[in-house]
Amino acid sequence: MNFIEVKSLTKTFGNVTALKNINLKFEGNKIYGLLGRNGAGKTTLLNIINNRIFPDSGEVLIDGVTAFENDYAQRNVYLMSEKNYYPLTMKVNNVFKWTNEFYPLFDMDYAKELTAKFGLNPAKKVKELSTGYNSIFKIIIALSVNTPYILLDEPVLGLDANHRAIFYKTLIENYNANPKTIIISTHLIDEVANVLEDIIIINQGEILKNESCEQLLTQGYTVTGSTTTINSFIADKNTIGYDTLGGLKTAYIYGSVDKSELPTGVEISKLDLQRLFIQLTNS
Repeated sequence: MNFIEVKSLTKTFGNVTALKNINLKFEGNKIYGLLGRNGAGKTTLLNIINNRIFPDSGEVLIDGVTAFENDYAQRNVYLMSEKNYYPLTMKVNNVFKWTNEFYPLFDMDYAKELTAKFGLNPAKKVKELSTGYNSIFKIIIALSVNTPYILLDEPVLGLDANHRAIFYKTLIENYNANPKTIIISTHLIDEVANVLEDIIIINQGEILKNESCEQLLTQGYTVTGSTTTINSFIADKNTIGYDTLGGLKTAYIYGSVDKSELPTGVEISKLDLQRLFIQLTNS
């Protein structure tokens, strides 16, 4: 029994409802993309799973047992978040040792290997790290704790292109060597798309999509042609957005399209994950 189950979860902050009756199941040994615009509820959901905040109603089960105020369950989950919960005056190598006290399977040798790979100085204090190296520091811990569930909230914040490439490569290597459930919340959707197996899109506190990345991408299309022709073609289609330029119109369709029915002069192409996400959350 390896899964995280979210059941009827609702959370409000004052007059704002961050999550509305959320029901989800994160299965074992999969890489999930948790996508949503700013304020959609992604971080709130991850914080509730990790017991950092509590919902107004609903529950979270980790391997079938409650996640709330349950040390046994929480030892199986690690959340890397934008906030830094480590003592700012502690050196990086001492944080590794301290983390090992809470997560007995923490792999110190692997943490040292990643420290060298990313070029992180382990003798530096946490407060001395730049934004990018602060993210690297937290990434190394997340990949070294060896818990069955790793939650990564904006893991590449502040990382340059080279370090982001190292991160994605290392993530896949880590997953292949030691399969686990990884949930990634990020705004850099185009970069992470090839890593993700399942996609969950949250929009205004509700689940908009929850399906495999492959299935989601088979349903997104772009059609371009004259405005009159496109308007006629999309009349019976599920159009999630459009752009116009002079006499040309580009429409974004979510659903099946019979290419044999395409009018003359209309071009069709697949939507990539980032563009599909933008159109789905704008509609």
